[in-house]
Amino acid sequence: MLFTTPVFVFVFLPLTLLGFFLAGRVSSKAGIAWLLAASLLFYSHWQPRDTLLLCASILVNFRLGLLIASSHASRAWMRCGVTLNLLLLAVFKYGDFLTGNVNQLFGTALPLPELALPIGISFFTFTQIAFLVDTYQGKVREAQPLHYGLFVTYFPHLVAGPVLHHAQMMPQFARADICRFQPAHLCGGLAIFAIGLTKKVVFADGISPYADLVFDAADSGALPTLHESWLAMCAYTLQLYFDFSGYSDMAIGLSWMFNVSLPFNFNSPYRAANISEFWRRWHISLSTFLRDYLYIVLGGNRHGPARRYLNLALTMILGGLWHGASWTFVAWGTLHGCYLMIHHGFRHLAGEAVLARLAGWRAWRFGAWLVTLLAVMVAWVLFRATNFSSAATVLQGLVGAGSAASPDPVYWNAGRSVLSGAAWCAALGLLAVVGPNSNVIGERILAWCRERPAGRSYLAGAMLVGVIGLVLVNATRDSVSAFIYFNF
Repeated sequence: MLFTTPVFVFVFLPLTLLGFFLAGRVSSKAGIAWLLAASLLFYSHWQPRDTLLLCASILVNFRLGLLIASSHASRAWMRCGVTLNLLLLAVFKYGDFLTGNVNQLFGTALPLPELALPIGISFFTFTQIAFLVDTYQGKVREAQPLHYGLFVTYFPHLVAGPVLHHAQMMPQFARADICRFQPAHLCGGLAIFAIGLTKKVVFADGISPYADLVFDAADSGALPTLHESWLAMCAYTLQLYFDFSGYSDMAIGLSWMFNVSLPFNFNSPYRAANISEFWRRWHISLSTFLRDYLYIVLGGNRHGPARRYLNLALTMILGGLWHGASWTFVAWGTLHGCYLMIHHGFRHLAGEAVLARLAGWRAWRFGAWLVTLLAVMVAWVLFRATNFSSAATVLQGLVGAGSAASPDPVYWNAGRSVLSGAAWCAALGLLAVVGPNSNVIGERILAWCRERPAGRSYLAGAMLVGVIGLVLVNATRDSVSAFIYFNF
């Protein structure tokens, strides 16, 4: 049940909202129970069998949280819980990958598990690992099974994040007025949902053919031209951003409707002037998780530069592997680890005084931004490619190894042109780099809705018409594309 489909917008969402506020009139506990049941129904729509796995994971982790909080052997229980969660992830997400590599390395013929990947497993596993570690550290304590169940299954974030922390959500679920109807929240949430829907249906899906055509051709062995390779790389850079940030905006907007605030997950990442800044702006919840529960645990920057660089590399390699069971994801993470080591090494050698002077030069700031963006874009080729051969083909095209044919054959044969693709990239690129981001827009809209009750109905009506129109247009397409991060 995608956020972009009629069944979600016209059936599931209205009924869930209505039931939530009606049940909330009985008690906030009844409203929470309704929202938990709706979230489980939402998840079961994908694959009912996986709902049993999700429920079992919730029950086990909740019990482990109680044991960690009350037992003298809290460290052992925490380690047990983290291990069990990682084993669950390893079996379902990496079973085929690990078995295939063992067979290739040792010449064995072990059968592949071929287990279907439960949707959202990476997100609900990391969310619960964070809960167990925070409980062990004394940061949180949870004794309400309904609240914990909703914390994990809450449908706006369940299948593609953001990765939530217990401390961010539980105080909100415990509020006495959580089930009280708030017109400003409904209006503001609908507006942000509409922005996210536009990002996905219009921008991401609109530019995706210019990336897909070239990468699919590379999979079949065709060598794209210089123009096609650069355009495909730019198109995927923008497609991924608008697809994933669009999902995050929709999740935030949906949550506002239920009087719940989710953390912003993007902050104009393609404006970053260095790679560290990029990771403070891109997929913020995952970056924060990797920093708090992996990089710092490995030692962070507490043991000298060499250990710091090693920790950065390991963190990014494992972050790449989190995205998928493929060596291309490992290579993508490794490349970003190298970027971070180079960045921190340069800062260490240059010193703060030199960096301060450089920051005052407009040409330096522009060059730093451009180099950062190009580095990120090249890495996205590995992220998008299905294998190293396909990635190498596109990368070769970037340096002109492909045919200089005119018109460019991949686009020409599909009825598209480099010029139309370049126009898409230019328009969306300006929007991503120069335009206001949805975080700022969302906060302004919410404040406006609170300050001007008389105007809320007009804004809500306009947004509702826009949402209905986009959903209906999307439904007429030959196929409805899922969000990219649903695969992770």
